[in-house]
Amino acid sequence: MDFSFQSIIETLQSLNQEGYTVKKSRVVCAGTFDHLHLGHANFLRQAKALGDELIVIVARDENVKRIKNILPEHNETERRENVEKTGIPDRVVLGLNEKDIFIILEQLKPDIIALGYDQRVSEEAIQKRLPGCKIVRLKPFKPEKYKSSFYRKKAK
Repeated sequence: MDFSFQSIIETLQSLNQEGYTVKKSRVVCAGTFDHLHLGHANFLRQAKALGDELIVIVARDENVKRIKNILPEHNETERRENVEKTGIPDRVVLGLNEKDIFIILEQLKPDIIALGYDQRVSEEAIQKRLPGCKIVRLKPFKPEKYKSSFYRKKAK
């Protein structure tokens, strides 16, 4: 049996022509992404490395206000555009104006959810709503230097 790279490619192509597709893994992560910095870029790169497709959910202004009790200094459109400009995610979407954060996750159907080291989300709650979805807690990148709250203080 031929296990050369070319042979594998040809086999996959023939399977695709017969209606078989190779399932790609979808990674989803979410955040506010206010004052985009190197910590965010590292977070996005780590998430991207987990699968074939990375979808980033940017939190709506209304939800940030409700959850963090502060409005982001950059509006949701600016924050979404800034994340897109990094070129790291395959797709960037705004979250829903819902209290239930799981609705959009259920719509996106991720295989993997990437969580930041400091995101306060119950992994148990994710597993209940999205059984079979893998959860990966990403490593911090110089948290003593790159944290949005530091940039908020500097901007004032």
